[in-house]
Amino acid sequence: MLDNINDANNEENNNVPRITHEEIENLDLNSPKIKKLMKQFEKETGNYAVWQGNVTEAFKKWLRGEKIYTREKERISLYVLEETKKKWQDFIKQNKEKFPNFSELIRRSVESIIDDSNKRKSSLPKLNQKLISNISHALKEPLTSIKGYSEFLLENDNYKNILSEDLNEMLKNILEQSILLENRIISLLDNIKTVNHEYDILLIDDDSTTIRLIKKYFNSIGYVCKGCVSGLKGLEELGRAQPKVILLDIMIPDISGYNICKTLKSDKKFSKIPIFFLTALSGSEVKEHLKETKADGLILKPFNLSDFDVIIDILKSFKSDNEKISDESNHSDNDEDFLVIT
Repeated sequence: MLDNINDANNEENNNVPRITHEEIENLDLNSPKIKKLMKQFEKETGNYAVWQGNVTEAFKKWLRGEKIYTREKERISLYVLEETKKKWQDFIKQNKEKFPNFSELIRRSVESIIDDSNKRKSSLPKLNQKLISNISHALKEPLTSIKGYSEFLLENDNYKNILSEDLNEMLKNILEQSILLENRIISLLDNIKTVNHEYDILLIDDDSTTIRLIKKYFNSIGYVCKGCVSGLKGLEELGRAQPKVILLDIMIPDISGYNICKTLKSDKKFSKIPIFFLTALSGSEVKEHLKETKADGLILKPFNLSDFDVIIDILKSFKSDNEKISDESNHSDNDEDFLVIT
């Protein structure tokens, strides 16, 4: 999903003038020349030239002609124990053709882990709740008797003194295997969870105070609001569950709200989710981007709680649709809740 966000041109731009360190530290942000360069930088990289009144380090690097990485492609610093590092080095020495260096080893390892994880997820069966209950009963009832009687015979003074050595060993083995089987059953059942990541509203805003206020408001009227303080965290949350509505700030330090909106609206999986900008920018400026981003509307800060009536109407329509589906499903034979083994 993140791949759809406008990638920056990471190569050095020959049209960017080389500016001295002294000139960069004393930039005149009102200068027509600097304003032009700021727009060029933001268009090419997707980063902000100025954030909260301060010139960003990325813009300064760009002015010096240095290579700029987009936030989606930041380098990762990895710290490991020396013992672990030595094992990796030994492995690389033994497999020079496949793994010439640490970077290749880490890259291939991560790809393998992701691939294995996806395969496991795709192969996990969805099980009917009634079926899970029947399986649990079918396994635990006889196991309780086998384990209980084995332990009783081994521990009760009336029996353990008359058991032959061979029979005593057999019972111990039965008890041990019963305990192992019990642990396997418990381990499996403990990992059977309902898919319960649902919430009504995803709020992406870097202001924690705003998040707390909006969450409290919607929770008070019976809706669940999930707050994320960065664009990346918001996109990660969308990978876990889809909300009914998204409230999206525009001036987010890691990824522009405009870019997030365009990305989601161009993705079939998320395109139908209503997205409303929640911003302190001027309404006229944001309206210019509504068509381009395909956003469904905007709410301006500082807002009144009544401004969220449009969001409540959308949520009510979802509730109404679900009630109709529920009524129809009551007449169906397939009305069991489904669980997924995770």
